[in-house]
Amino acid sequence: MDFQLSPDLMEMKKSIRDFIDNVVDPLAGQIDRDDHIPEHIMKMTQDIGLFGLSIPAEYGGTGIDMVGKCGIYEEIGRTSNGYTTVIGAHTGIGTVGIVDMGTEEQKRRYLPGMASGDIIGAFALTEPSAGSNAVALKTAAVRKGDKYILNGSKHYITNASIADLFTVMAVTDPSKGAKGITSFLVDRNSPGFIIGKTEEKMGLRGSHSSEIFFEDCEVPVENVLGVEGLGYVNALKILANGRAGLAARNLGSSQKLFELSVKYAHEREQFGKPIFEQQIIQHYLAEMAMDIETLRAFTYRVAWMVDQDMNVIKEAAMAKLLGSEIYNRIADKAVQIHGGIGYMKDFPIERYYRDARITKIYEGTSEIQKNIIAAQIHKEYMKTASPAHIK
Repeated sequence: MDFQLSPDLMEMKKSIRDFIDNVVDPLAGQIDRDDHIPEHIMKMTQDIGLFGLSIPAEYGGTGIDMVGKCGIYEEIGRTSNGYTTVIGAHTGIGTVGIVDMGTEEQKRRYLPGMASGDIIGAFALTEPSAGSNAVALKTAAVRKGDKYILNGSKHYITNASIADLFTVMAVTDPSKGAKGITSFLVDRNSPGFIIGKTEEKMGLRGSHSSEIFFEDCEVPVENVLGVEGLGYVNALKILANGRAGLAARNLGSSQKLFELSVKYAHEREQFGKPIFEQQIIQHYLAEMAMDIETLRAFTYRVAWMVDQDMNVIKEAAMAKLLGSEIYNRIADKAVQIHGGIGYMKDFPIERYYRDARITKIYEGTSEIQKNIIAAQIHKEYMKTASPAHIK
């Protein structure tokens, strides 16, 4: 396994670190207060090519592999998680389905605009009655001639308010369960497509999640993504890829919190000496450092497996689970180390603490990740166990 980034990628990583630390992060508090990412930040994000991370160079993207993409995600995780989520949702679940499963015509039509950031992507799976249980989808798609007619709704769709292209899961054959779900590429301007209200969230300010509705929404047959009936399989592949990237973003946020905590522990004095001299603070920092290195090693291992086209269903679920658990642990310790300042909105620790909580929920809850891991363990056992041990 080789996690070493090329010199070109290392240079790109460095330039993105400079952009994040010197341009985005000074405005992170403002983004949180205003619930809005300034237009000049989005324009600069386009200019440096962040929207094209997942897209091959032949379609105008950066064309980097998953290990390289995790290196970049680690950098953007160091700032406003609202900003991070806008980029991550586009370059992850909003884009990879088209890259991996799209027809050549679909790729030519959409990927250049997605690479430049002129077309923003979103992924629409979750419904009021179908979140963790994706096979309970109610949104239906009925073919009529050269079109599908979609009816139903989705909610909590990241980037919906700014997205131009949605990867939508809908039921084409309700008698087949999971095998009756199909993926569609739905243009924002499609007849019968409606963006609903934007939800107010506890964190991820600047990243907006909205309802979307389909009222006899017309989608051309050529906008089916992949094979009809394999939409659920497509969704699992897309989410597995996204989970490795999410772990890397959590790694970046955890690293930033650790750095802030080390600095504060050396500068803050109590009882006539820096609080770093207190053994409990040393232990907190030691635990944080150990968690970060564990997450870093495992995240890049899973990213490498993705690049080798290996089955990463179990490992991606582990990475997502580990990343969210570690991020939340580190955010909690960072608040404790900073004390009262850590609880105040004028300082970044409180924002990271709020932002960390959603990582245990979105793109599959921690409980669902454990179910996936256990199911894969069972599957592996059944392949190797002798008939006498199977009851």
